[in-house]
Amino acid sequence: MCISIVPIFNHLTTAEMSEIVKTTNSVKHPRGHTIYRANEPSDGLYIVHKGRVKIYRLSDTGKEQLVRILEPGDFTGELSLFSESVHDAYAEAMEPVELCVMGRKDFQQFLLKYPAISLKVLTEFSTRLSKTEKQAASIALESTETRIAMYLADVVEETKSKRITLPMSRKDLASHLGTTPETVSRKLADFEEAGWIRQHTPSKIEILDLDSLLLV
Repeated sequence: MCISIVPIFNHLTTAEMSEIVKTTNSVKHPRGHTIYRANEPSDGLYIVHKGRVKIYRLSDTGKEQLVRILEPGDFTGELSLFSESVHDAYAEAMEPVELCVMGRKDFQQFLLKYPAISLKVLTEFSTRLSKTEKQAASIALESTETRIAMYLADVVEETKSKRITLPMSRKDLASHLGTTPETVSRKLADFEEAGWIRQHTPSKIEILDLDSLLLV
């Protein structure tokens, strides 16, 4: 069940998780489907069971800014759990996805019944805030070349492998790093020419010289 893979719930007993499961609905979306839009009422928690979901915002000029990518076990819509609100971003299925959806009132009842869940939610908020601040500082202070190199190093650290698969398209990566897809492709080509990486496909990259990347 999807509840068992969610960090804010997986500390509960099997019986307690089963109780929560009874209040969730399973919803499937095809690739490319918009799950919710900015300014639409936000009235529940969306938990990713299968697939990946892209959370992004649109600027006044229509430019897309990637906020985060949700993997199985991640969730979104949590702000609505504390007050009635609207979504401040868009959510799009990057591939066929299956979500577990829980209404605001049901979740609020569980927060009161199991206070430890509240602490887990606050921990997740803190983690997201830290990542957002780090990303904003990087865009403001670091060169595009450095941001791309740091991103590759982060993926290596997360996957514990120097043969990595980018978890997003070049377009989404560019949005995430505050640059353009053309610049991402050009810089990766420069890294490859320098002998630091090898691009097997647009998404599969082998890191040959991590130390040099970290010095960019």
